Amino acid sequence: MFDPKTNKYPYPVDTDQHYLKVKKNDGTVFDKNYPYIDTSRLFLFKQGVIRVLLRLIVFPATHIRLGLRIKGKENLKKYKDVIDRGVVSCSNHIHMWDYLCIMNAIKPKRPYLLSWAPNMRGENKTLIRLTGGIPIPDDGNIRSTMAYLKAVEKLLKGGGWLHVYSEGSMWEYYAPIRPFKQGASFFSCEYNKPVLPLGFSYREPSWIRRKIFHQIATLTLTVGEPIYPDGNLQMKEQKLDLTVRSHEAVCRLAGIDPKENIYPPIYDRSKRVDYYTDTYGVGYKGSM
Repeated sequence: MFDPKTNKYPYPVDTDQHYLKVKKNDGTVFDKNYPYIDTSRLFLFKQGVIRVLLRLIVFPATHIRLGLRIKGKENLKKYKDVIDRGVVSCSNHIHMWDYLCIMNAIKPKRPYLLSWAPNMRGENKTLIRLTGGIPIPDDGNIRSTMAYLKAVEKLLKGGGWLHVYSEGSMWEYYAPIRPFKQGASFFSCEYNKPVLPLGFSYREPSWIRRKIFHQIATLTLTVGEPIYPDGNLQMKEQKLDLTVRSHEAVCRLAGIDPKENIYPPIYDRSKRVDYYTDTYGVGYKGSM
């Protein structure tokens, strides 16, 4: 049985903070003129080439390198009509490759991803962009934010797929599900689209994986069923309610009973070191 207590990473104090450093900054400004979803012919051509390479090389590599197993794919077929009208997915964020795992699981769907602005200026910016990355503006300008929101609105109303990492940052091999921000619920409620929860959990690696790849765990990605906004609630309460239910769904998909955990299901800014610093997590009773 995989024991996440053996995993030691320099997790930050706040649950949404990043601990991996972005080494480069190309100076790109994400303002009102930036093409948050680029539809130019040249970009679409490059994106098409990348998607072919993903199918031929990267998706098989997620199984070989990470030991990826995918469960719940039947839900993609069961709810195809709903998903085809536009969907917002959310998941825990536990590996640099986990978005590629998600793309593998939901193919032939072509998702877009809300991305931290420094990543979209950094060393991996081209790959993130070509695989659907949409930078979240960080210049504090309302016009930039409105342009970004308009692009996402057009995507969802056109039947597109938007993925949101509701925890706010990537913590490698972290076992508990961290508190969620309300980004996924915001877009779901504003544009009346369902949230599709996805959950990553861990399995014990084989001897070969431990010795050759130095892998501390292999990954399982489970696809859940759509969750819908409660139209009987006011918008503010509707978003909070959907955030809590989405968090609970991801917990269950990751093998965690949210009712048996004592940490809050939504994001708070308290410096609760007792919750954050231990990989295993206070109250964590999930199965690997």
